[in-house]
Amino acid sequence: MLEGKALLDKARALSNRPEDQIARACGYVGPSGRLLKKSFYRALVEAKGYKLPSHASSGGGGGGSRGRQAEFRTRVHGNGNLLIGHAYTRRMGLEPGQEFKIEIHEETGSIWLLPMDEGSADAPDQDD
Repeated sequence: MLEGKALLDKARALSNRPEDQIARACGYVGPSGRLLKKSFYRALVEAKGYKLPSHASSGGGGGGSRGRQAEFRTRVHGNGNLLIGHAYTRRMGLEPGQEFKIEIHEETGSIWLLPMDEGSADAPDQDD
């Protein structure tokens, strides 16, 4: 991601293009391909010489934008999937490839994810 004078020069050179294209050309794209507009605008303002306060209000004291925040809400998608999301898996310390048994507790309406031990004979049924 460009910053400072390099960012201003590139943005000026592309000033006849849409904002999204300028932000992409300056490298403000996340790992998933999502445009990081807030980071782009913040960098532009700082490159112009204005100091912005950091937003380290909750949690890990890391300053700057932290992207989307966990809302502790989700919904069932049109295809029937229920997405938990990266914010929650990271907060729980889960790693890619970990496996879980899903238990549904109808009396409470809750879903439990129970970690599977590697090589466990208690593997979940494939057709559930």
